Amino acid sequence: MSSAAVSVVLAGGGTAGHVNPLLAVADEVRRRQPGARVLALGTTTGLEADLVPARGYELRPIPRVPLPRRPSPDLLRLPGRLTAAVRAAEDAIDEIDAQAVIGFGGYVATPAYLAAKRKGVPIVIHEQNARPGLANRLGARWASRVGLTFAGTPLRGGVVTGLPLRQAIAALVQEREADAAGLRARAAAELGLDPALPTLVVTGGSLGALSLNRAVSGAATQILAAGAQVLHLTGKGKGDEVRETVAGVDPQRYQVREYLEQMELAYAVADLVVCRSGAGSVAELAALGIPAVYVPLPIGNGEQRLNAAPLVEAGGGLLVDDADVTPAWVAQNVPTLLADRERLGVMAKAAGSAGTSDGAARVVDLVEQAVRSAGTDTTEVRS
Repeated sequence: MSSAAVSVVLAGGGTAGHVNPLLAVADEVRRRQPGARVLALGTTTGLEADLVPARGYELRPIPRVPLPRRPSPDLLRLPGRLTAAVRAAEDAIDEIDAQAVIGFGGYVATPAYLAAKRKGVPIVIHEQNARPGLANRLGARWASRVGLTFAGTPLRGGVVTGLPLRQAIAALVQEREADAAGLRARAAAELGLDPALPTLVVTGGSLGALSLNRAVSGAATQILAAGAQVLHLTGKGKGDEVRETVAGVDPQRYQVREYLEQMELAYAVADLVVCRSGAGSVAELAALGIPAVYVPLPIGNGEQRLNAAPLVEAGGGLLVDDADVTPAWVAQNVPTLLADRERLGVMAKAAGSAGTSDGAARVVDLVEQAVRSAGTDTTEVRS
């Protein structure tokens, strides 16, 4: 095996859905070969601007190039923006003599794919959603390897790798396998919850989801009457309304927080989760074997429904339309489910069987294959 360090450029930014898998893959590359050269492309305004350097990787900013979905003035400005961004991506490839470009979609992926194609550098794509975005649909035309979170995602040559899990969740998977009861007790103590009670976690992500907040808080009395407890993460700026709604119940058993930095603590105590069905949530809960009530975002291109569908079909969760999730629906369905330990156990097992916890390793396997097949080097990305 060659002693030369592998070198890769990673492209993906704008949202946590792009940045977290990028960082997970970067970590796996470095784990396998500590001397690897890793350079990330991103913008100065996306989450990557903070998260990538904080993880110890170099970020090379390139111009943000959104692809207009319909005719607009932005379409006229696209050629100039794209040319500048492709040149910046080419410079990054040249800077480290990259052996592969790994893309995760988003604004910076398209110029990275175009630059790699012009340079003759192998492209490896990971698509997190069941319905692929514009950048990855374009890049898949030239990609050497394509990894998918979900089976059935319509990208040519795609193989299912699962989602590269962020560091905290990957560690939680291992900790739960080693000592789930002990982990639950420690997390409950840190959160001020009772580890013996069935626990519902409600989350709409960092921004929250008003429909979920109102539906679950409106059924607080019935949930607590079933002997359960709730950790309700409302989203930033959305806590007051929920606190007013649940003012008459035990605040120790119905905890309201706007945000929880260590989401892994919530997952460690959760018997059931009520959440949206973004790709990250679905993949993480499946990897951890946690049942959920998935409520797809009612706007967009319908990808959230597709994300959750295979897991729900396997028995690992419920899929409910946003319009149907009301306090009455929650009161009728959620307390009964929380009280049914046997059913929750069956759902947890089904969720776990549908999930993957080694997505980052599988994506880096694809990178190794792409590098070898291109004949650029015989180096494997392994220590």
